[in-house]
Amino acid sequence: MFYSLTGNIIYRDENSVALSCGGVSFRCFTTYNTLSKIGGNDGAVTLFTHLNVREDSLDLYGFYNIDELDVFKLLIGVSGIGPKAALSILSEFTPDLLAVSVASGDSKSLTKAQGIGAKLAQRVVLELKDRLGSYSGSEQNTNLGAVSAVSEMSNTQSAVSALVELGYSQTEATLAVSKLSPSLSEEELIKAALKSFISFL
Repeated sequence: MFYSLTGNIIYRDENSVALSCGGVSFRCFTTYNTLSKIGGNDGAVTLFTHLNVREDSLDLYGFYNIDELDVFKLLIGVSGIGPKAALSILSEFTPDLLAVSVASGDSKSLTKAQGIGAKLAQRVVLELKDRLGSYSGSEQNTNLGAVSAVSEMSNTQSAVSALVELGYSQTEATLAVSKLSPSLSEEELIKAALKSFISFL
């Protein structure tokens, strides 16, 4: 029904924002990532929207970009994931990072999202592993290609496993190793990945 809304922000809280559009105000539930990108903007803002229809309510969900909207729609298609849980996941993960987490099978990281338990996280990974790469994010496509390459080589797989043993998440380890040359030995990959972690501190 609504593709997008453009208007001035007249209200915001920790999980929603209201836009005034032509004299009518629309409240959109949204993610922390979208709220942070909007920031303190007092001018016109555009949100891409999804209308969720239930027997007792019509709830509007708004997102800063199409990628986040597309992933939201994929998430609410997973059994057991409603709009609230989908927002929770997308508040913790950008679409790109979620795609990498799912591609690397890192269900444990998904439990960082509020209200997402281990079983539900595993279901997200299982049901979206072959579908999350379909939306058009150039950074996401590059990352997924790198993740696939990591999973195909024994030395990179071993390096990722070693980094996970050291306390890094599967997603963090996979991303770090994917940025390195696969011609390096397992030990060289681990050392280089650890250096990259330290450089971000």
